[in-house]
Amino acid sequence: MKIIRIILFPFVPIYYVVTWLRNWLYDKGIKSSKSYNLPIICVGNLSTGGTGKTPMIEYLIRLLKDRTSVATLSRGYKRITEGFVLGDDDATADTIGDEPYQFYRKFEGIEVAVDGDRQNGIEQLLGLDNKPEVILLDDAFQHRKVKAGFNILLTSYYNLYFTDMVLPTGNLREPRSGAKRADIIVVTKCPKDITEAEKTKIESKLKIRSRQKLFFSHIDYSEDVISKNKKLELKSLPRFTLVTGIANAKPLVGFLEEKGLKFDHVEYPDHYSFRPNDIEMLTEKEMILTTEKDYVRLSDNESLEAKLYYLPIELIIDDGTVFDEAIKAFVH
Repeated sequence: MKIIRIILFPFVPIYYVVTWLRNWLYDKGIKSSKSYNLPIICVGNLSTGGTGKTPMIEYLIRLLKDRTSVATLSRGYKRITEGFVLGDDDATADTIGDEPYQFYRKFEGIEVAVDGDRQNGIEQLLGLDNKPEVILLDDAFQHRKVKAGFNILLTSYYNLYFTDMVLPTGNLREPRSGAKRADIIVVTKCPKDITEAEKTKIESKLKIRSRQKLFFSHIDYSEDVISKNKKLELKSLPRFTLVTGIANAKPLVGFLEEKGLKFDHVEYPDHYSFRPNDIEMLTEKEMILTTEKDYVRLSDNESLEAKLYYLPIELIIDDGTVFDEAIKAFVH
């Protein structure tokens, strides 16, 4: 834990009370939440990041896009634009944010929008000629002004929320009691070989309510890496430079090490905006492997085009059929 977080410990009770009171006001109806006459699924977490929201949104898109018209609505973190922006042919990671841009590039036939004001964003989407039939709210668990019909709360296996505390010393955006708003809780980034006994132990500590469903998931890494024009087998890669700008790169690093691959790791903060000197440094590398989120921010640089690859990932949910049926039952 960084020393500054220890120093700020006296502010933890203040943050706790403020966020708890805010939730209490919404729970009692003193502060109002707006509902909408269409299915809205919120994906979020209690912590500040690194729980796998992007793979979950992509999972839901794959599940629903061939059954109904889907839109995603995100804040568009670190974008240079303001207000409501709808993804189009001119969109970039700068104009709509890296994760929404990833959704836009990856999935045809869906609307991808960003707006810090989620109420306005929903109303703008509903005003489109081809308005969506279901909206996926990305990272909106604390946005209580919108009352989503279905809440999916994510918590990472390596940092379960019951082991954490609120900001500024911990990583929780609100008290752990906020988990009661979730319809589904998903423990993400689990080891593939997690035992049933360990699942039961985690479930008891999460204090799952009778109306809630708990699922466990892991990340499945592709056996191939992809560039703009090529695909290579991961196991055949020569020594490369791994570039990450994500909240927690440890699982990815561990996976690559287990594969026996040789690489140097250049690590940046989450949602990092690459600067000209960063690009110049990376241009000197022989081969670069990165995450898909980082790839959409780096791939517009022609100097990196021939050497830049990303490793696709996919969310795998234990008891995925049960999870899918719960989502489809809500949507329909």
